[in-house]
Amino acid sequence: MKAIRFHQHGGPEVLKYEDAPDPKIQPNEVLVRIKTCALNHVDVWVRGGVPGWRIPMPHIGGADISGEVAEVGPLVTRVKPGDRVLLSPGVSCGQCEMCFKGLDSACRQFSVRGVFDDGGYAQYVKSVEMNVLSIPGDLDFDEAAAAPLVFLTAWHMIFTRAQLKPGEDVLVIGAGSGVGSAAIQVAKLVNARVIATAGADWKLEKARELGADEVINHTSQSIGEEVKRLTRKRGVDVVVEHVGAAVWDECFESLATYGRLVTCGMTTGADLKVNGQGLFGRQRTILGSFMGGKGELGDVLKLVGQRKLKPVIDSVFPLQEAAAAQQKMEGREFFGKILLHP
Repeated sequence: MKAIRFHQHGGPEVLKYEDAPDPKIQPNEVLVRIKTCALNHVDVWVRGGVPGWRIPMPHIGGADISGEVAEVGPLVTRVKPGDRVLLSPGVSCGQCEMCFKGLDSACRQFSVRGVFDDGGYAQYVKSVEMNVLSIPGDLDFDEAAAAPLVFLTAWHMIFTRAQLKPGEDVLVIGAGSGVGSAAIQVAKLVNARVIATAGADWKLEKARELGADEVINHTSQSIGEEVKRLTRKRGVDVVVEHVGAAVWDECFESLATYGRLVTCGMTTGADLKVNGQGLFGRQRTILGSFMGGKGELGDVLKLVGQRKLKPVIDSVFPLQEAAAAQQKMEGREFFGKILLHP
């Protein structure tokens, strides 16, 4: 098969379009002919190298995958060749205490697909049966690949971790990102008031189209000052963020008393300081969040299939142009998901 692989860590130039061995499935596994793979920031981190992560080489990245079942092992009973499927982006053991509780991302063996195993930057990928899910509703392959990781992440952040309540105020940082565009929609499911930030006015217009009630251009405006103005100095109940150091102080100071800040990433750095007095004096909470469980993914996909949550697609690249696709992601000139077609 053809695949995008890298043989060493580095910039986009290490991504090579080349021949790779076809995956060989085990009795409980499914071989999927990939139709679409969506990019995520974790693809860039894996390519560049993360301290403590031992990535097998040569490596194929890519977590969000949709396609058709090409072959099934003799123990597989739930899907058959020709079925339209997507893959769970989270991979866990399925047997430990955390997995039994539905807390897959707390499994000690949990990882994101395409980090320690081969992912979707290829023509074929294999998966254990329990991670192969039918595409819901009438979604096409692009929509199916664009939905899982970001909507699951946003759902877990907003409902499982921050426990958003109907009508609360939510600040969504980075509305143009996959998680940001998903978080706006997830928060609006319970009629929350959403304040969204982005670095360009065209992105803010798209955020409004998704349901954002108020918008802040964080390039030309102060997030903290605008939140104070929009909430009459009260602050927001929940902050959804994945940027880290560059916006951390303003996010924290934007919280109301009893406010909750939930974060799932640190794209601008993780060297953070917390105002201790503002933490205990205002009874605020800081929450970490990492993906979510397959039970939550099932809830999310049901709503996506019903068109109550809408995957947002920015652009599509042929597989051989994966380096250009990642460069676009790193340049932040996109809104929603960037996709690859094998």
